[in-house]
Amino acid sequence: MATHSGIQEQSTHPHFDIVIVGGGMVGISLSLLLAKQKRWNILLIESGPLDGLAPSASNRSLSFDERSTALSWTSRNIYQTMGLWDKLQPCCSQIRQIHVSDRGHGGLTRICAEETGVDGLGYVIENRLLGSVLTQKLRKEAISLYGNTQIAAIQPLRSGVELRLSSNNPNVDRTPSVIHADLLVIADGANSKTAAKLGIYSQQTSYHQTAVIANVQLGQRHQGIAYERFTDQGPMALLPLTDFQGQYRSSLVWVQPEASATSLVEGSEHEFLEQLQKRFGFRLGRFKQVGSRMAYPLTLTLAKEQIRRNVVLMGNSAHSLHPVAGQGFNLSMRDAAALAATLSAAHQRQRSIGSVDVLDSYYQQQLSDQRNTVMLSNNLSKFFSASSMVTTLGRNLGLLALDGAPQLRQGFAQFGMGMAGGRHG
Repeated sequence: MATHSGIQEQSTHPHFDIVIVGGGMVGISLSLLLAKQKRWNILLIESGPLDGLAPSASNRSLSFDERSTALSWTSRNIYQTMGLWDKLQPCCSQIRQIHVSDRGHGGLTRICAEETGVDGLGYVIENRLLGSVLTQKLRKEAISLYGNTQIAAIQPLRSGVELRLSSNNPNVDRTPSVIHADLLVIADGANSKTAAKLGIYSQQTSYHQTAVIANVQLGQRHQGIAYERFTDQGPMALLPLTDFQGQYRSSLVWVQPEASATSLVEGSEHEFLEQLQKRFGFRLGRFKQVGSRMAYPLTLTLAKEQIRRNVVLMGNSAHSLHPVAGQGFNLSMRDAAALAATLSAAHQRQRSIGSVDVLDSYYQQQLSDQRNTVMLSNNLSKFFSASSMVTTLGRNLGLLALDGAPQLRQGFAQFGMGMAGGRHG
């Protein structure tokens, strides 16, 4: 291990170049991006058990629950550079077309992959399958792992940070109580407890909506079509999943007013399917079965700071978005790739990876992408949830205009693929 200047030279505590707090999809993906460069001594800290990173029916971390993720074209390319796409692709259902409609009105448009010159607009994968592939790769890399471990306190140093750890690990003797790091990456979710220990808090804006999530068995094949349907209660999305034991499936995200979400989750399967059929229609045949239903309150959460000397926030710790545009995770993947590239360039120039100048160069590079994605996701959520006559009319005119303008559709598709603003990587 390289010798570092300042306090750390005299320290007897374990030292890491980069410590990542949070073993969810973003934290693991960033760990793998950094490990690929074979430049740094990396530690990943997870508050839950390490076997929770390898999802199973009985032991699954929150990041790897029954939800699904629509990977954008750019996220696909990032995983391809990591050598993971060959493992992920069989688990993914390709989005060949996005069908957008407004229930009970004439507005409708279709966005096709052929119009954008790519084979798919996105790739839908169940989080537990994505987590399994990421975890298998993680365990093969030279990345240190601490499970059942929380950050008890953070002390900024002249060079890096000191972390005091609290561990419930059965092998507690193997987990030190104090470690040092050149760079601390906080990726432990929205309203991060780790960030709060540094006095970094988030601005929250409630949408007063709840997302009801479930996998649904279909009456007919989805043909690679993702459906976005706008109803008087809120938008719903049905994303194509891979077949399972001969069953045709889609992943449902159904945005509801807070008051009505509970009855949907706790009611009978028959009542749920009946309501879903009524709101969605029969484009996918008759719905046959629904899996476990979960509800998630929807809030726009933005960290008031994303960088500080020797500290950077990533993933939902930095920004947690409304799911209507499906861009939260994909934005985080673009952030992760940009951070990895920035740190690599700093290393080559023999600059401190925790310096404010280095971290600010990453932040300034991503700021426009973050602002545009947050703004569009936020505006779409409001536009497609409003039920006033004027907004409904405007929404349907917009859909009709989009349907008649290939260039507009292509621009909308490029946003969804993470390619807006010329970002094709």
